[in-house]
Amino acid sequence: MDATAHTPPPATATGEALEIRLDGVSKVYADGTVGVAELDLTFAAGELTVLVGPSGCGKTTTMKMINRIIEPTTGRILLGGEDVTRADPDQLRRRIGYVIQSVGLFPHQSVRTNVGTVPRLLGWDKERIRARVDELLGTVGLDPAVHGDRYPAQLSGGQRQRAGVARALAADPPVLLMDEPFSAVDPVVRERLQAEFLRLQAAVRKTIVFVTHDIEEAVRIGDRIAVMSEGGRVEQFATPAELLGRPANAFVADFVGSDRGLKRLAVTGIDPADLEQPPVLHVDDGLADARAALVRSGARWAVVLDDRKALHGWLSLDRASGSGTVREACRRMEAWVPADASLKTAFAQMLQLEAGWVAVLDGDRFLGVLTPESLHAALRRSVDGTAPEVAGAARV
Repeated sequence: MDATAHTPPPATATGEALEIRLDGVSKVYADGTVGVAELDLTFAAGELTVLVGPSGCGKTTTMKMINRIIEPTTGRILLGGEDVTRADPDQLRRRIGYVIQSVGLFPHQSVRTNVGTVPRLLGWDKERIRARVDELLGTVGLDPAVHGDRYPAQLSGGQRQRAGVARALAADPPVLLMDEPFSAVDPVVRERLQAEFLRLQAAVRKTIVFVTHDIEEAVRIGDRIAVMSEGGRVEQFATPAELLGRPANAFVADFVGSDRGLKRLAVTGIDPADLEQPPVLHVDDGLADARAALVRSGARWAVVLDDRKALHGWLSLDRASGSGTVREACRRMEAWVPADASLKTAFAQMLQLEAGWVAVLDGDRFLGVLTPESLHAALRRSVDGTAPEVAGAARV
């Protein structure tokens, strides 16, 4: 590669997510060691792609070649369809946000000054920089009035990570590179940062390449995951559900773990087709009529709805006796999840409350119930695409 032949980086609207394509990209060191084999990978615009694998597999090297902190030996790196391997590296890096494990904040500068680093290099005026910094600090959960004038040493580990993300996003780059950004904090803070980052990504929709060695983190945050092995080879590039459901080979199966079925619960949403429909009673039904309805259906319990089809509770056969109405005898429904929850959340509710089923609600509107049998069928179908199965467990 002719390092002296520079062309400008591709022109694009600031902040517009761009596709990244690695076309035959490799890194071979002077002693012949292959850091990364010839990679052909496409990171879709607006998606979060995770590079995961054991230490020394080339995932960080791959990421650093994208912004040319490490120069590739062969191949092309296409950003929005334009080859950046011959662009000016400094100009390229100003257009790519970068977050590392140790955060890399300048210790002698305030948080506000740190976050405004790239906008200053790009020549933004002071008022624009201050407005952008305040906006981003608020977005990542740091009060500008409280944290803006503090120094990195005065922040907790989680706060420093938030400041690092804000700095990477300051100039609204189309691409964000993140190298194990949350690994240096404790598990509780790490989970909170992951959740906040997913919320942020839902709003900004950057093209993100995220490096981690933790398959749990990869599965939780990634739209797609590339599992890498020694020598910088990609063993599988797939969605989390596909990766956990159909490992490409023994290496991938071993890496994702024998509990991959449980991990897959976390990345599988609830499909209305998976829900069972138990008998339904109205809050104003008489108990005698309710008992008769349960006996006819052969069920031992029913859900109780109001006029708006909102969930009011549930009634068992043994409480459907005497005079009065269903409203007076029904019990509160403790085991429930929102319709956008994962199967893992539903399963956790079942275990925590020792329930044989969990209700699924859209707002407060009742959609149906998941049972262990229907949950298992849903999980299986998420992998093999089979038709919905009706387990009939709502009747036991």
